[in-house]
Amino acid sequence: MRLIYCAPNLLLVKHFQNLLDSHGIACIVKNENLNSAAGELPPTECWPELWLTDETNYDKATRLLLPNGDGKIQPPWTCPRCDEWLEGQFDQCWNCGEYRIS
Repeated sequence: MRLIYCAPNLLLVKHFQNLLDSHGIACIVKNENLNSAAGELPPTECWPELWLTDETNYDKATRLLLPNGDGKIQPPWTCPRCDEWLEGQFDQCWNCGEYRIS
């Protein structure tokens, strides 16, 4: 299994799940009901996550989901303001709100 998408909005995660399902790409949603733990856990740890059940579909799935269509997910990065480590799909630091510098 491989993480393909994560967001605070369950509706968006479910939309992407339906999109991938309609193209024959099997996936599951994790953390669907974890929002009640926010506060006890960091908020981003409670976000719904979309996971591919077959990693061989990763390239096809990223081409479908990424707006630029190049099939590339950004590498992990460190926030320039607070030094927090963030995964590549995030463009903004969860800790301080600073945006990624390209």
